Amino acid sequence: MTNRGVAQAKSRHRVAHVRRRSRRTPGWWRDAIGVLCWGSGLVVIALWLSGRGAQSLAAGPADLLTSLGRWSGLVAADLLLVQVFLMARVPMIERTYGQDELARRHRLVGFWSFNLLMAHVALILVGYTLRDHNDLLRETWSVVTTYGGMLLALAASVALTVVVVSSVRAARRALRYESWHLLHLYAYVGVGLSVPHEIWTGADFTTSPVARAYWWSVYALALAAILVYRVGLPVWRTLRHGLTVREVIQEGPGVATVLLAGRGLHRLPVRAGQYFVFRFLDGPGWSRGNPYSLSASPAPDRLRVTAKSAGDGSSRLAGLRPGTKVVIEGPYGRLTGERRVTGKVAMFACGIGITPLRALLEELAYRPGDAILVYRAHASDDVVFRDELEQLARLRGITVHYLLGRRIRDRDSWLPETAATWTDEDAMRQLVPGIDGYDVYVCGPDPWMDAVCAAARGAGLPPNQLHQERFSW
Repeated sequence: MTNRGVAQAKSRHRVAHVRRRSRRTPGWWRDAIGVLCWGSGLVVIALWLSGRGAQSLAAGPADLLTSLGRWSGLVAADLLLVQVFLMARVPMIERTYGQDELARRHRLVGFWSFNLLMAHVALILVGYTLRDHNDLLRETWSVVTTYGGMLLALAASVALTVVVVSSVRAARRALRYESWHLLHLYAYVGVGLSVPHEIWTGADFTTSPVARAYWWSVYALALAAILVYRVGLPVWRTLRHGLTVREVIQEGPGVATVLLAGRGLHRLPVRAGQYFVFRFLDGPGWSRGNPYSLSASPAPDRLRVTAKSAGDGSSRLAGLRPGTKVVIEGPYGRLTGERRVTGKVAMFACGIGITPLRALLEELAYRPGDAILVYRAHASDDVVFRDELEQLARLRGITVHYLLGRRIRDRDSWLPETAATWTDEDAMRQLVPGIDGYDVYVCGPDPWMDAVCAAARGAGLPPNQLHQERFSW
């Protein structure tokens, strides 16, 4: 590239950024959230016991099954509400756990909630069948058609089943992100439709004022969390900052950068390494949000995102027109400098995973010579931001290693074929000497990240100095 070309690239990509003071998440937040979650479960069990749940276990087969059905239904409802809070984007929860850990916990809680819900249905129906000396099909029909709210509860069960089935790994791989995300919203439908059944026929609601007060309180809190953090805060930030598309730049085959202009972005609590869910108001399909990490340190009047075409949403970026209005949710994620414990940083990026790490290299504080970037790509043409990275390396004294070529075929490794004579741990020690004195950031495809993290730990990196965040859905 000529000097003039480099200057033009620098001009169009440069984003004047603001140094943002690190805010550490208080350690007691994690403990407080755990206590609240476990405490809600204990309250539910206590309410079941106060409603003669334990005594009913010894009153005969019908009462035993019905009582166990009540217990499983109450715990399932409690776990469903925990799921709602995990999905509600409450800042305290987001900052404490991070997106990847929240996704794992949400998945685990979701499957347990669904299993207990199915157990609740089966136990109640069999218990009622024994009590009424009826056959199972007739009893089921009678319950669904004559008990208050049961048709809505049936619809809730169907909605939650759709969510669970679409969350199975095989189904997730077969679905586009946009389709999966839309189906996942049926969880809210399921929660909403289940409430009338609990109010009209639930023994706790109908017989216990304390239980009724408790359940109304937690449902109100869940609804408030959704309205404030999933609806109110995104709308307020969208209107306040007025983001629009300023420019679209084609970085390479299938990779596009979008510059976003806005007002008062210094008031937006965002840091390099974080991401937003964007909705571009450019026509049909605008309502489907897509998560994109910032590819440059946030500026007072501008944000920048870069994505590779991998679905309907990311494919649309290259066709956006300047002036297109943007709806935002976020910022989310904690792949930031908040948890740094050393003065040195080593970045490991693969493919488009360079985007948040490039922003971090720009924003983080470190001395010349105390930063290393290891960038893995299939070929030289697949390296994104090469000119920017080399300019940043010159200005801030960053050591850059490009690892190019096909992956090693006979072992699970983060190295290319050209480095097959190295073990993963030896390569880590060669590229980052004294790795135990660095904070290591990793971003890329999940299998590659697994290999990098295993090699880093094998090379002696303390666990609290390894920073990663998974965005796979």
